[in-house]
Amino acid sequence: MNEYPEALTIAGTDSGGGAGMMADIKTMQACHVFSTSVVVGVTAQNTIDVQRVLPLPLEMVDAQFKSIADDFVIKAAKTGALFDAEHVHNVAQNIQRYSLENLVVDPVMVAKGGAKLLTDDAIDTVITELIPLADIITPNLPEAETIVKHSITDRESTKRAAKEIQQLGAKNVVLKGGHSNGPKNDDYVLLADGSDFWMSGQHVDSKRKHGTGDTLSSVMVAELAKGHSVKMAIQTAKQFMNEILQHEIHVGQGHGPLNHWGAENSNVKI
Repeated sequence: MNEYPEALTIAGTDSGGGAGMMADIKTMQACHVFSTSVVVGVTAQNTIDVQRVLPLPLEMVDAQFKSIADDFVIKAAKTGALFDAEHVHNVAQNIQRYSLENLVVDPVMVAKGGAKLLTDDAIDTVITELIPLADIITPNLPEAETIVKHSITDRESTKRAAKEIQQLGAKNVVLKGGHSNGPKNDDYVLLADGSDFWMSGQHVDSKRKHGTGDTLSSVMVAELAKGHSVKMAIQTAKQFMNEILQHEIHVGQGHGPLNHWGAENSNVKI
């Protein structure tokens, strides 16, 4: 039988197809992992903006979790946009109820176009209930600053912020540097054993980066589902992103999506 590892994305939809659950599923497929999904909310959005957001009834979210647990063997999972405190709490409860392992938390707070995707009161719930469940957490600089409540301006403050996030309960922290200025985007990684390292990539001057956070975290989920180590999953995700950012596709009129099949003919081992 042609079997594939099974993974789960817990997030919102993107009608424009570039981010959210759509990016997660495309990425896991590109990494040869079967993706299941729990839809927490629905958005009306395109490459220009997010027009409407509709969180689903909690009973429907619960039903999806049960349906997945009744049939699939989930080897790794990730969270994305969870919308409000009530839904963050519900998702955290379900993750524990079904003992989901290898959890990657992408603390989505703001869309690429600037629209808020997480309410203010939900941020505290993410910090107190979701972050302690994370095997890997992947905040960008603005998200990390929101979590630790201070600015991050250099390598020293980046390291300090990662340590503070780890002290909140996340085992491994990947603090993404894509929002920094300069010729490179350097990500800082703090592992559960206390070891750390930097990952570097060329800064790509392009507005076609919609879904970068979803894509990066989804590669990590896919690699964890295959049984690879946390360190290898993180490094493969960075290599994947470095590769696909070099191969743009022109879709939409605003913040265009990534080329999720851009690593197919590269040296990235997925």
